Amino acid sequence: MDEFSFIDSIKQHSYRQSSLIKGIGDDAAVIRPAMDVVTAVDTLVEDVHFSKTTMDAFHVGYRALAANISDLAAMGATPAFYLVSIVIPKDWGQDDLGQIFFGMKSLAKQYKMDLIGGDTVSGKELSLSITVIGYTLKDKARYRSSARPGDAVFVTGTLGDSQAGLHILTGSDRYLERDYFVNRHRMPTPRVEFASLLNDLSRVALNDISDGIASEANEIAESSYVTMILDEKLIPTSSSFKQFPIELQQKWKLYGGEDFELLGTVPIKDWDKVKRAAKLANTSITKIGHVEKEGRAGSVLLIDNHKTVRLEKKGYTHLK
Repeated sequence: MDEFSFIDSIKQHSYRQSSLIKGIGDDAAVIRPAMDVVTAVDTLVEDVHFSKTTMDAFHVGYRALAANISDLAAMGATPAFYLVSIVIPKDWGQDDLGQIFFGMKSLAKQYKMDLIGGDTVSGKELSLSITVIGYTLKDKARYRSSARPGDAVFVTGTLGDSQAGLHILTGSDRYLERDYFVNRHRMPTPRVEFASLLNDLSRVALNDISDGIASEANEIAESSYVTMILDEKLIPTSSSFKQFPIELQQKWKLYGGEDFELLGTVPIKDWDKVKRAAKLANTSITKIGHVEKEGRAGSVLLIDNHKTVRLEKKGYTHLK
């Protein structure tokens, strides 16, 4: 299959978003938005972000798009469009490529997203670069710099599940709830609906947990020039998480990442509204700390076994 036949095989022949004027077929797509536009891009590389040993082709596409949608959720945006640039090596066949795009399309359908463009080239290793475009109501985009002293700190879902799933996929031991943990690694759920239900709040700081809560909390603290206090025993984990070695539990829930949950801060007066939003979105939510004084440099402190220690900005980092 040549490049043009491949493009024809993956393009949409009808579109869901009314703001789209022109989709695939010209040099660029044309959009006529009525709201604030939010856009993000992420690149995933074979044997760096995923592997054939732990991911089917379908899951590669699904998870790649989920990671990008999670970025939009962290901005309070509703996803609308995506573009895909793919580097294709010789050892990935036509069926594999079809499954990658099927994985993306199956998730995109849930959010009524349209595929509106991209690029295809050949190379030595599979690489996916996805650009997502979403919308927010005017002046309702959420920023890491919005935390203030007195805020409650919260997190959605449970943490450490994705790394537990990867651990199971790369080992030979048997574990309880294997499918749950594996699916949390392969097919994460971006918290779009929950974030959109916070639109009525005047101020919320959000960050998606892609690199671990230690990293994401520090990003909010640094951007907002505040000190964030987290209670280790309040950080939520799943019911079967305790079956793993204690040192791995600690590592995964603080530094593991790839759970694509949301970490946020909100004025304490609005905490009940956040809980109602989580209930409506069928998403669990946990208050795990609070925000203290502003300062010249942000920091995160962790209360662990009645000791308070600085939570370093560790986790997955690129170019390291």
